[in-house]
Amino acid sequence: MQKSFTDQMGRELTINFPPKRIISVVPSQTELLFDLGLDNEVIGLTKFCIHPIEKFAERTKVGGTKKLNIDLIKDLKPDLIIGNKEENTQSDIEEIAAYFPVWMSDIFTLDDAMKTIGQIGALVDREPEASYLNHLISAGFNDLKTLALQHQIDKKVAYLIWRNPYMTAGKNTFINDILFINGMTNVIKQDRYPSVTLAELKTLNCELILLSSEPYPFGEKHIKEIQAAIPNAKIMLVDGEMFSWYGSRLVKAVQYFFEFQKELY
Repeated sequence: MQKSFTDQMGRELTINFPPKRIISVVPSQTELLFDLGLDNEVIGLTKFCIHPIEKFAERTKVGGTKKLNIDLIKDLKPDLIIGNKEENTQSDIEEIAAYFPVWMSDIFTLDDAMKTIGQIGALVDREPEASYLNHLISAGFNDLKTLALQHQIDKKVAYLIWRNPYMTAGKNTFINDILFINGMTNVIKQDRYPSVTLAELKTLNCELILLSSEPYPFGEKHIKEIQAAIPNAKIMLVDGEMFSWYGSRLVKAVQYFFEFQKELY
């Protein structure tokens, strides 16, 4: 059966429904597909789609999120490819869209993420499973908002994602929304992912600096380096997947943030 859908960039696509040969080129959305119960259907993924690891090992790798192996994707003959505007390269997506149906997400907030889960559930014929995941995510993050208010968490924060140069998560990012839900105000006012020097960061008077585990793997030695430059801020290593993966990982993120908030009381 043929069925038409509109993706989050306003593009209409028609697929064989339900799709039986799916390639996902975004790690968090790949994990979502497996958690929705799609096992045999997912035939290809990127080298960064590492969860769940046993599924990753069994699937064909079609390159990285920013550089897809177009020829290999053509060889796999998918009936659906699922990507994301920010994660994937426009030229790659345009090229594969000339051959296969491509559904793209465009996510800035937790609400956007839940909308995406629901839409992907409909796209792959797993609406009840997607609704259940969204129920868990909604309930969990509502509780997190309540706890942040009860404990009067109100921290001025910077979230670093890269080093040399230092880069931060700014406004209009999913990370920014997750910070806000957990009682933190982003001191970075620019959009997206601006670079910043430690001297500039010091002038912003942030109380908390979070060092993400991805895409740059910050470690203990970086805490010392940044602490020396900004002695008045609390500096913490955090799990970048919990702050930036917007699929079913959000269910696991609820417990992570319950524990994270305790560090801020």
